[in-house]
Amino acid sequence: MGPTLYMLPPSPPVRSVLMCAKAIGVDLNSIKVDLLAGDHLKPEFLKMNPQHTIPVLDDDGFILPDSHAIMPYLVSKYGKDKTLYPTDLRERAIVDHRLHFDSSILFNRGLIISRSLIFEEAKEIPQKLLDQLSEAFYMVEKFLQKNEYVAGNQMTIADFSFVTSITSWAVFVPLSEAQFPKITAWLKKMKQLPYYRENQTGLDQFLQLMETKMPK
Repeated sequence: MGPTLYMLPPSPPVRSVLMCAKAIGVDLNSIKVDLLAGDHLKPEFLKMNPQHTIPVLDDDGFILPDSHAIMPYLVSKYGKDKTLYPTDLRERAIVDHRLHFDSSILFNRGLIISRSLIFEEAKEIPQKLLDQLSEAFYMVEKFLQKNEYVAGNQMTIADFSFVTSITSWAVFVPLSEAQFPKITAWLKKMKQLPYYRENQTGLDQFLQLMETKMPK
């Protein structure tokens, strides 16, 4: 039996782990955690992850929360091709930086908006938050100025984090080729991956939810 992932497909970090697992050929057992129903606040889940966030990996009793920790672990343990999380110290450091960037800036800035709409029933999105998210997109555009992918000229797990965040948050700050030519070109490449559907399926669910939550 393979590792178990506590998850909900609309979640961008969950989708990044699903893409990673498919890329390295690891079959995950999935257990749904319904955030809207409060599953993440139940005692048995909080025992695993006091942060009450998804995804959470259970690999034979080893519990690991957070996609930015889970993906390096999966590639290091199960991946035959280590290019997704390079062993070269400097190359890996760049990937780690991008993962931290997603966790603290790119994903987080969109999360603030989506959480206010979904859980707090906000009636408007402050322009300041949209500007901050747009700024994060421009930073990604800069990362791609000299590289084919977000952490270099080879695809890495950082691309999985970025693609799930960006395709989700584009519902708040639309991506135009004129404004973000490097991002749009990179997205076209990512969408050609045979396992990109691991993002698209959950993304479609997220966008359907946002249709009911976005300010009119």
